[in-house]
Amino acid sequence: MELAQVRLLVTDFAACYHFYGEVLGLKPQSGAADGPYEKFSPAVGSAGIALQDRSVMAEVLDELGDTANGHRSLVVLRVDALDAYCEEITMRGATILHGPVSMTDRMRVAHLKDPEGNLVELQEWLLLRG
Repeated sequence: MELAQVRLLVTDFAACYHFYGEVLGLKPQSGAADGPYEKFSPAVGSAGIALQDRSVMAEVLDELGDTANGHRSLVVLRVDALDAYCEEITMRGATILHGPVSMTDRMRVAHLKDPEGNLVELQEWLLLRG
C-alpha cells in the first residue's frame, strides 16, 4: 500500500489553487487552475496535496453537497527554515495564525488556513539539524 495523496474537497477552486501554488509554493501537476482537480507537490518528497471541486464529488456522493462545517482536515508541511518560510509566504499573501513557536524540543510549528478554512501546519524538525 502507498499513500498517493491527501485530497481536499473545496468550493472555491481558484482561490485554493492560488493558495497552494502561489502562496505556499507547491508545484501543480498539470496547471488546471480552473479545476475540477489538481495535485500539488513540494520540491522534495513523494507526498502530495490534491484539490477536488466539492460539487464534482457531490455528483458521486450526495452528502458532499452539504455545506462543510468545522475543521475537517489538517495539512502538514515540513520546511527547513520555518521563520524564513513564514516571512516569504506572508509577503505572498498568507496570514499566519499562530507561531512560529516551539511545539516540543524537537519541532517548531506555525499555523495558517487556506481560503476554504482548512488548517495548514508548517513544521521545522529540529531533530534533523544534527
